[in-house]
Amino acid sequence: MEKHLIKNIEFSKVFALDSLIEYKEGQVISRTLSQGKNSSMTLFSFDKGEGISTHSSDGDAFVYMIDGEAEITIGGELFNVKQGETIVMPSGIPHGLVAAERFKMLLVVVFNQ
Repeated sequence: MEKHLIKNIEFSKVFALDSLIEYKEGQVISRTLSQGKNSSMTLFSFDKGEGISTHSSDGDAFVYMIDGEAEITIGGELFNVKQGETIVMPSGIPHGLVAAERFKMLLVVVFNQ
């Protein structure tokens, strides 16, 4: 049996990325698509006002905003990231985020081997 590296998503099917995760009132929802030693790929949805507190990561974190708007802080600098935009949170630099309005994002983290 072949081992797939991507999970929780149908193969050989076309769909809208935002349809893979729903909003829930007062919650942060995540759906892991891939988790490995070198990288991870996760879909998130955040209700307005929800967030992730400031932390650091051992990998560079690439964010693609699928829907909505987030306030992302990287090393003390605030960025407003909106639908269709991307930002990278570098490894070792404290970062956090809060939903300015509800939003969905694709997070890809690449770790140093």
